[in-house]
Amino acid sequence: MMELLASLENSAFSEWLRSSPSLLAYPAVLTLHTLGLGILVGTCWLLDLRILGFAPAIPLSALTRSFRVMWLGFWVNTVSGVLLFATEATGKGATMLFLGKLCLIAIGVATIPLIRTAVYGDGTMGASITPRARRLAVLSLGIWVAAIAAGRLMAYI
Repeated sequence: MMELLASLENSAFSEWLRSSPSLLAYPAVLTLHTLGLGILVGTCWLLDLRILGFAPAIPLSALTRSFRVMWLGFWVNTVSGVLLFATEATGKGATMLFLGKLCLIAIGVATIPLIRTAVYGDGTMGASITPRARRLAVLSLGIWVAAIAAGRLMAYI
């Protein structure tokens, strides 16, 4: 496994991304990763907080479009995250903290369709906030805080 990670890290593209002085290299990918995170987590939090009773004037029906935005943020983060991983695959990428972060992200992403089903059902009836939806919203908020904290901690290892 370490050989595969080393070959990824030592590829010409990874070396260019890591060492290029161009703003289109590492700084651009890091910026995209931050934007993707803001889109994904910000939109999740918008819905989570609405489910928990904040901004009750915003109709739940208006937030059905937010799921497309969440998935856009997820894919921006996935692509940029893979590129960032490639630059340090044998270092930060091979740590338990990184694996923990990936597990937290997987759980956070798994809550998205669960929340959609809990609030909107199969789409034939109106939206409703159920106790299950509230529990999932609390879980989602906590998971995203933990995932962000793990990601930030990676900068210091």
